[in-house]
Amino acid sequence: MHQASAALLEGRFEPAERLAAAVVRSAPGNGTAVRLLAHALLLQGRYADAIPALQRATRRNPDPELEALLARAFNGVGREDEALTQLQRAVTRRPPFPLAFLQLGEMLGERGRFTEAIAAFEAGLAAMPGEPSLRVGLAYLHLRRQDHAGARAILEDLLAETPDRHDVHLALARTLALEGDQAAASDLYERALTIGPDDPLTRLALAKSLLEQGRRAAGEAHLRAVVRAAPQLLGAAITTLSSAPHGRLFLNASTAAAFLTSRG
Repeated sequence: MHQASAALLEGRFEPAERLAAAVVRSAPGNGTAVRLLAHALLLQGRYADAIPALQRATRRNPDPELEALLARAFNGVGREDEALTQLQRAVTRRPPFPLAFLQLGEMLGERGRFTEAIAAFEAGLAAMPGEPSLRVGLAYLHLRRQDHAGARAILEDLLAETPDRHDVHLALARTLALEGDQAAASDLYERALTIGPDDPLTRLALAKSLLEQGRRAAGEAHLRAVVRAAPQLLGAAITTLSSAPHGRLFLNASTAAAFLTSRG
């Protein structure tokens, strides 16, 4: 179990799967082993493979974390109605599990069922007052509804209470960027990078914000840093550079790639 957990944390999903599966075979009722196995499979995109073990485990033990994982697996294979049913069951469990409420609110929001989505988040916050992940999720729901002011109010309060949360900085930066305040957004992205310096997506968002302001040299420097740290994001970096009002246009992708992989 310790080896499986360590492998999962290190991103070695196949060994984590193999080790957790061995425990599940010998002790099918071991909920921790089922969680590890499910996480290892879901992180590999093997949603269908995760379903049988999770269904057996949730029949034995109505655990909201296992039910939320089963909902993710159902959603991953396109069984959205079953995913919603599973989440609606999970949010009735006690003690409450924040991720179940978060997933339910997000799924309903993606379907445009905003009233129900808000109710899901509010039910979670009633059960777990002040839970940061639910407040961030509710703010993103407001953004989906084009209610920028509502999102900003939630996030500004949350940032004042939890100034070290990376996700709050990102959510508020995105809100401000959508409102057109790119200077304030880039400041928040920079602060987010001090909290999570190894996150290339934060750096990509910062680069976009800088380019939107006409700060081309700084934006391009961050794009090059993104490509060095995460070569798989080269396409996203090219799109960011070419789509920004103060970016650059290239005749072909290879020229853009050469530009972003150069030392500047």
